[in-house]
Amino acid sequence: MPLIDRHTSGVYVIAATPFADDGALDLASIDSLVDYYAARGVDGMTVLGVMGEAPKLAPDEARAALGRFIGRAGSLPVIAGVSAAGMGALAGLSQFAMDKGAAGVMVAPPPSLSTEDTVAGYYAAVCKALGPDIPVCFQDYPQLTGVKVSPATILKLTRDHPQIVMLKHEDCPGLNKLSAVRAAEAQGSPRMSILCGNGGLYLAQEMQRGADGAMTGFAYPEMLVGVVHRHLKGDVDGAEDLFDAWLPLIRHEQQPGLGLAIRKEVLRRRGAIASSAVRAPGPKLTAADLAELDRLIARTEARVAALGERLAA
Repeated sequence: MPLIDRHTSGVYVIAATPFADDGALDLASIDSLVDYYAARGVDGMTVLGVMGEAPKLAPDEARAALGRFIGRAGSLPVIAGVSAAGMGALAGLSQFAMDKGAAGVMVAPPPSLSTEDTVAGYYAAVCKALGPDIPVCFQDYPQLTGVKVSPATILKLTRDHPQIVMLKHEDCPGLNKLSAVRAAEAQGSPRMSILCGNGGLYLAQEMQRGADGAMTGFAYPEMLVGVVHRHLKGDVDGAEDLFDAWLPLIRHEQQPGLGLAIRKEVLRRRGAIASSAVRAPGPKLTAADLAELDRLIARTEARVAALGERLAA
């Protein structure tokens, strides 16, 4: 399996973690989910992320899920989310992932980091614990972690630690941060691969600001693939038209607190997983939620089909 590097591009979909209705880890649905993502053209996967409910997994479950994802993925690169409260747990899971064939690891700063100097110190310790051969994706997600990191610090991290090769960009608002990192690279700072999160809400604009692709989840990953690959081929307007057609459902799936339940329900309906269960504590969709989703899906799929006919004409 190829390792991530400073030029990695495309769609590394954030994989859901399937659970049975009783909350047990569903390994069989990991297989069908990987097949589902691969069939829709993703370039890789990121597993055990926030939307993968990683904090709800026991250590043995995390390793079982990670091993199953990587084993099923074959040559499809898999980035392992390894963020943990303790350095020992982080390093241990990272080594397990790499031994299984992961393409790299993703690490978010813990909420306890109150200054950018402490962020720099933390990642120096992470890189020392991992060793130089494990490529790292720095996850910049201050809405979740509460840790604000400036472009200058991001550039310092990748300059001081060559194994930090990728930025998962999901600050919000964050378009100017993305532009600042790219502008610094034009002045000689080391290049980073930049893949963007936030459920794809700003994907069209992020690509126009210089992102290399997406690292997020959406129940229709073909949207992410279509937008990113069209843009990388130079069809900026076509990419944005496609994004706009999907936007109502993208926005609906990004509702705070409810979005993961919506995503899993759509994945279940599409045959990717057996159950839409979100592990407790987590939301459940009401009858009104489900009826609303029916209407949104029908309208969105019709709009996308009409756009496809126009783009093909």
